[in-house]
Amino acid sequence: MQVLGVVAVILAVVNAKVYFREEFVDGDEWRSRWVNSKHKSDYGEWKLTAGNFYGDAENDKGLQTSQDARFYAASARFEPFSNEGKSLVVQFTVKHEQKIDCGGGYVKVFPADLEQTDMHGDSTYYIMFGPDICGYSTKKVHVIFNYKGKNHLIKKEVKCKDDELTHLYTLILNPDQTYEVKIDNEKVESGSLEEDWDFLPPKKIKDPEAKKPEDWDDRAKIDDPEDAMPEDWEKPENIPDPDAKKPEDWDEDMDGEWEPPMIPNPEYKGEWKPKQIDNPDYKGAWVHPEIDNPEYSADSNIYKFDNIGVLGLDLWQVKSGTIFDNFLISDDVKEAEDIGNETWGVTKEPERKMKQEQDDLKQKEEQEKNKEQDTEAEADDDENEDVKEEEDMKDELEEALSEMEDEEAKLKDEL
Repeated sequence: MQVLGVVAVILAVVNAKVYFREEFVDGDEWRSRWVNSKHKSDYGEWKLTAGNFYGDAENDKGLQTSQDARFYAASARFEPFSNEGKSLVVQFTVKHEQKIDCGGGYVKVFPADLEQTDMHGDSTYYIMFGPDICGYSTKKVHVIFNYKGKNHLIKKEVKCKDDELTHLYTLILNPDQTYEVKIDNEKVESGSLEEDWDFLPPKKIKDPEAKKPEDWDDRAKIDDPEDAMPEDWEKPENIPDPDAKKPEDWDEDMDGEWEPPMIPNPEYKGEWKPKQIDNPDYKGAWVHPEIDNPEYSADSNIYKFDNIGVLGLDLWQVKSGTIFDNFLISDDVKEAEDIGNETWGVTKEPERKMKQEQDDLKQKEEQEKNKEQDTEAEADDDENEDVKEEEDMKDELEEALSEMEDEEAKLKDEL
């Protein structure tokens, strides 16, 4: 049995396949593998760079959006395949080093018959996966599958990362109709395709023939029929102000008949309501009976795509600067995890350290700049104070001279 187990593991490793892997390690040669769409004439341009901070200057190079407020459209082709009977793993890294305000960071997996030079937002795709950020309200991971010609969005809210560092996004689609979403090689969501998407009609529906019986009482509480409103309960909500007096200059011919202003009535008790008691005829909440949905039909092939052959970046960004790297399409979950650790996993901490050093330096420069500005402001204040003192001394001197002149004139008059 142990031998059979070892053989099974070896066969699994041998049969595991990487259909597409792109890490941009050969410089500008990426241009021979990626095709820019010409569907629009003003698509944004891509550039190959590791960005302003990175873990490895060469290994962290990826495709970066370089122009603000643009659509971007580029794709790469690989040998077509079907994921029938095996897992499908779509994985890549995204770095929003521009502190993205609104834009996509996702990929699309297309059928092999896609015309790459005409790829655009309405081109039919199999899968759309990855982060999408716009303002404070939209910070999610798209997981969209095409089923029978219609795109279906996941019903769950999957939160994405919204900082400026590189993050690894992984989608796993299994032949048992389950899925898993991982960020940075950690599971953030999983479940069943049938439960988490509306691919199929519901298994059960409310019986259209069933109706709540007319005598069904679903009121848990009712008014106490024995309870009566007290005789002194009804008081007006507002009353004339007893302390108000007609103004002496009030002219009824001109101003009309005087009426005192209204004030809240201190004796007002509000609307009277009888007390509640348990309803003796209460039968509970009526539950609409359900029946099997005649339109429902199970499908064990929701997960399956027959002609996978293109990976594309088709997105819009307001503020450019996002870097895409470490693309992988495989049928081996463990190998994808290992590749993620060998790429993103190796450079993530050096990148974080470099980013922190840059942030610290920027903060220090800003503090020194603010300190310099404060010093200049203090110097200006001191200079202004000196000028004010000189002006005050001048005014005092002029006032003293004026007084002396007055004294001299007074003495002359006395003589």
